[in-house]
Amino acid sequence: MTTPTSASASSASTSTVTTPTATLGAPARLADDTAQGRTTIAASVVQKIAGIAAREISGVFALGGGMSRAFGAIRERIPGGGVGSSNIAGVQVEVGEKQTAIDLDLVVEYGASIVDLARAVRRNVITAVERMTGLEVIEVNIAVNDIHLPEADDGSEIPVAPAPARVE
Repeated sequence: MTTPTSASASSASTSTVTTPTATLGAPARLADDTAQGRTTIAASVVQKIAGIAAREISGVFALGGGMSRAFGAIRERIPGGGVGSSNIAGVQVEVGEKQTAIDLDLVVEYGASIVDLARAVRRNVITAVERMTGLEVIEVNIAVNDIHLPEADDGSEIPVAPAPARVE
């Protein structure tokens, strides 16, 4: 970058700096830059913090939709497949230099108020990520993909009464 030599040149030239954003597999981003050093935070760190904070709320059964949970279960059985940043199903993050955005896919327990649950999850995720990373959380989008029925835990199918015959 060149330095303008006159006052008129400095007022006529402007530079625009764009801040890149990163998704999960991208390199770490700047969180703190001081004269004493630089701190960077990887997108996978933000993803893990958000996942743990979401699971702390009573009424959240699991993260991820049906397919992502199925692939996660298979991946965990493969040696070395359960480690790394891609194993947190249901949590996607976008990390910039000073801000982050988070998307969560939830499975909730039957009977929980989804609106209240989403509000509590959002509040807990924002608090945890901002406290631990110093990044500003600009949004937490929550998609409820399924409801967990407690009767389905014992491995048997939920009994369904046969439908009465409509015709003779």
